[in-house]
Amino acid sequence: MAGAPGDGGAPGDGAPRPGGPRRIVLWRHGQTAWNLEHRFQGTTDIDLTETGRAQARHSARLLATLSPHAILSSDLRRTRDTAAELAALTGLAVTHEEGLRETYAGAWQGLTHEEIMARFGEQYAAWKRGEPVRRGGGELETEVADRAAPLVERAAEKLPPGGVLVVVSHGGTIRTTIGRLLGLPPRSWEALGGLSNCCWSVLGESIRGWRLLEHNAGSLPEPVLGDDV
Repeated sequence: MAGAPGDGGAPGDGAPRPGGPRRIVLWRHGQTAWNLEHRFQGTTDIDLTETGRAQARHSARLLATLSPHAILSSDLRRTRDTAAELAALTGLAVTHEEGLRETYAGAWQGLTHEEIMARFGEQYAAWKRGEPVRRGGGELETEVADRAAPLVERAAEKLPPGGVLVVVSHGGTIRTTIGRLLGLPPRSWEALGGLSNCCWSVLGESIRGWRLLEHNAGSLPEPVLGDDV
């Protein structure tokens, strides 16, 4: 989804406006070897590749210009190391939370999509149809939202007006958290699509709750000029 905040910041500037609405930046970790192999990672603790580390350094330089007030991260290595790049630039401490881990996918973890289809064909097909599925005997997406979204909400509540929270997490967890914070029905969460490695989504505070301002972004926001902001 193209687009950017129209609720704050000077024209051409993604920095927060003092006294303006709060923002949440949900940032996916950098590339891992299992990403390249199309293997389900879930809660398996996989390291970043060298490319993933370079992605994190590049993205951190961009996100640092938003002057974040706080950084929240999953406690798995791929997110810890991604978050550390932003912490080094901003001087902020990172709060690591187990509740921000990726969806636990049970017996699917470590398998490629082809291997999953061969071993768990009916379950895989039901998941692709959008049915609630405990993939490999693991978590439901709603259970992931139950543990992750409240952590993000509580951290966002501590922001000053105009403040920015950066949440470093995983593709599936970010999608379910966005769906929950926007009040969308779980069956529609998949419509948000995935996040590329080290890309992010931005939620902005409004009078009617959180709004999705950007999705799968990799560049700094530009102001939205139009009749709906």
